Amino acid sequence: MNFRDKILTADTLPAWREALRKEGRTLAVTNGCFDILHAGHVNYLQSARNEADVLLVGVNSDRSTRELKGANRPIHTEEDRAAILAALESVDGVLVFNDLHATNFLRSAMPDVYVKGGDYAVEDLPLEVLNA
Repeated sequence: MNFRDKILTADTLPAWREALRKEGRTLAVTNGCFDILHAGHVNYLQSARNEADVLLVGVNSDRSTRELKGANRPIHTEEDRAAILAALESVDGVLVFNDLHATNFLRSAMPDVYVKGGDYAVEDLPLEVLNA
C-alpha cells in the first residue's frame, strides 16, 4: 500500500471505519499537531498502535496548530505532517482536522480506544464523546 492511501478525509472516514467494524477490528485513535516529529512521537505512536488492531492519527490543521502553538507554527504544513505520519508502519490512517479540539474528529472516528500522551490529564480529554 502506498502511504498516501492512508490519508483519509472527513468524507472517506465513515466508510473506512465501517469496513474495520465489519472486519471485527478494533480502532485506537490519537491526535495532535505532530509539527516536529521526534523519537518520542514514534515510540508513543507505536504504543498507541499496540492498544488495538488499527491506529488512526488525527492531525491538527495548519490553522488550529497556529492557534495552539503560536504565530510561528506550524513548521511543516499539514500535508507534510500527514504524509510523514502515514509513512510510519505503526500508523494505519491519518486525518487532518481543522477544529481546535479533537471532539468532532473523535465523534466521526468512533474509536474503541483513545490514546493520549502523559502530558494530558483526564480532565483535559473530551470524555463526553468517548462515553457516548
